[in-house]
Amino acid sequence: MRIDNESFCKKSILITFAGVCVAIMQDFKVTNQQKAFFDTFGYLVFRGLMQDRIMEITEEFDAVFTKHGGNFNGKPHTFKKTSTIVAFLGHSEKLASLLDDPRIHAICSTLLGDDYNYLTSAGNKYVGDTGWHSDTSMDKRWPGNLKSLNVSFYLDPVTKETGALRVIPGSHYIGDQFTEILKEQIHATDMQKQWGIDRADLPAVPLDIRPGDLLVFNNYMKHAAFGGGNNRRVLLINFSRHYTEEHMAELHEYVSTFAPYWVEELHGEAVLHNASSERLRHLRQIQENQAHLPELARQAKAAATQS
Repeated sequence: MRIDNESFCKKSILITFAGVCVAIMQDFKVTNQQKAFFDTFGYLVFRGLMQDRIMEITEEFDAVFTKHGGNFNGKPHTFKKTSTIVAFLGHSEKLASLLDDPRIHAICSTLLGDDYNYLTSAGNKYVGDTGWHSDTSMDKRWPGNLKSLNVSFYLDPVTKETGALRVIPGSHYIGDQFTEILKEQIHATDMQKQWGIDRADLPAVPLDIRPGDLLVFNNYMKHAAFGGGNNRRVLLINFSRHYTEEHMAELHEYVSTFAPYWVEELHGEAVLHNASSERLRHLRQIQENQAHLPELARQAKAAATQS
């Protein structure tokens, strides 16, 4: 579902920047229809929603990558392999303030519940294709077939031919026959032999995105990108439902998956510094359940530097 900027602007406080209608959101809400679309198909695209902040986000994104040398390990971006820096918001107070943005809060509280968690974030410079996958394990059922969601800020325009995300709507339903078939077969090394098509031709919806748009999708949903260049800049922020006791093992496992990126803390200094009580409420569960990460990260770093 695409929320059109023209109709959106009619309901907002407007300013004009370079001839573009920019909405300053004071009372943004996710409508019942948008929530129903997300619950059914697994994604939403909010056209122009972050237009008023995209220049600042882009400048801070580039500054963080420059400061860290181009990748999580301090090595330059080679334009041959995707570069990633995890806990990205923790390196910039301006980026960290996205957690307080009423638009982000409205989306997360509506889709995940008011006690949602901020999990972590990542700055990516994507190179080439990204094969079909989900962004989280699909082993346990969660309410509404939703454990966590991805909020994506694309800093460069992308189309179907230049690396736009392609999604398979409805593939987030755990236990559904279609979803289970996809889960078993979508990673086949020879898709031509299996289904008679190339992996880029799998039936899917390509989501053309421009800077200032906001893409939100269920992390269970199968997605991919093909035909992209060698420096597609995307800021990802992950949020989840509040973990109940029966799911705590999943949380510990999730935290552990970031050790290969050498991070000892999923939020970072800028996120924690001067955090309001409201922001802290959405940080607390991760803060209380990541004590095992520093040792895992040190082990991963040692193993990488010795190889």
